[in-house]
Amino acid sequence: MNMNLRANLKKVKLPPVRGLWRNLAIFFAVLGPGMITANVDNDAGGIATYSIAGAHYGYAFVWTVIPIIVLLMIVQEMSARMGAVTGKGFSDLIRENFGVRVTFYIMLALLITNIANTMAEFSGVAESLHIFGVSKYVSVPMAAFFVWLLVVKGNYRVVEKVFLIACLFYVAYPISGFLAKPDWTEVSSAMVHPKVWWGQDFFYLLVGLIGTTIAPWMQFYMQASIVEKGVDVANYRQSRWDVFAGCVMAGLVVFFIILACAATLYPAGVHIESAGDAAMALAPLAGKYASWLFAFGLFNASLFAASVLPLSTAYYICEGLGFEAGMNKSFREAPYFYGLYTAIIAIGAAVILIPGFPLLRVMVFSQVLNGILLPFVLILMLVLINRKDVMGEFTNRLKGNVAAWIAVLVLLGLTTFMLMSSFKSWQGPVFSAVHRVE
Repeated sequence: MNMNLRANLKKVKLPPVRGLWRNLAIFFAVLGPGMITANVDNDAGGIATYSIAGAHYGYAFVWTVIPIIVLLMIVQEMSARMGAVTGKGFSDLIRENFGVRVTFYIMLALLITNIANTMAEFSGVAESLHIFGVSKYVSVPMAAFFVWLLVVKGNYRVVEKVFLIACLFYVAYPISGFLAKPDWTEVSSAMVHPKVWWGQDFFYLLVGLIGTTIAPWMQFYMQASIVEKGVDVANYRQSRWDVFAGCVMAGLVVFFIILACAATLYPAGVHIESAGDAAMALAPLAGKYASWLFAFGLFNASLFAASVLPLSTAYYICEGLGFEAGMNKSFREAPYFYGLYTAIIAIGAAVILIPGFPLLRVMVFSQVLNGILLPFVLILMLVLINRKDVMGEFTNRLKGNVAAWIAVLVLLGLTTFMLMSSFKSWQGPVFSAVHRVE
């Protein structure tokens, strides 16, 4: 067992009796990677995507939350299991088993996507605090300095505690969802009788929803944090509950964001292009408190993700290239890790301060690119987790393989449909062009 986790378990003072209390004690000791990874993906880009889905399609997308969260559970569990069994990050395993060339292209695609995602996070900071009268030229630099200082000057235990506290503030979205007073009869009907609109806009948005809820970078961050926290096979069973609890919590946030916008913006015919638009539009329709809660949730989510996204990128790039990585190392011990983290934050924050930068298109494209990359990342994961020389007796069971491969095929089908529709119309769809469905 990793020495850090062993020390944490000793501090918990486990009772001598094995059973429920001991399992609970171990659960709280290993709590973190699953909860943080699942929730951080409800970021500025994700909140914008969910808001647009509700505002433009009403309750039509609420049914998608359940299958997406089930898929998230399957994927995150596999990622956590690989980290606990192998003691290595996902990038390490890809490099060792598929070679440097495959690793390079995967890392490059993820780097581009995550830089765009980081821009979106700082945009979320700017939009959310603008509602409270704070200029982006004040909010963005201060947020960038805070997230940089947190990771560079902290260690894994301190940073994890801050991230777990940030997870608690996502309760703002369920509250704002209830304040929007949705028609629960219509919500139930939409859940039981799913609707699919056979058009380019719907499928583009669906790929974006999947891509922002189950982003490729999550698998790399999850596995890296499992390894750094020291979770191993002996306490992996309790760690699974951390994964599942995080996925359920993330799903509730997605559900209530769609609900809040579907109940207020859709009936009023309000057209939005970002999460900030949604927060401001809620004020006259659902009351200022719903608007403020939505804006506060956006700020918390954006600041949270602005810390984790560059961190995850630094993890998998350094792992893939064989450089030292980890928050428990100093800047001198891991210069490439901290240098890359600093560079991504600096780029992401600086771009937001450029007047007229087409952030919406960059943000939306990054979410859809997540959806396009995800099947390929899942294929690599499925190959690795079914290799006995890598996983030993902890390879996937038949049910897990069937569910995961079905998910991969569905994602590939959705992505192919979306790309064919885009090429056919000779223009790439963007959410700002998504039409309302009556």
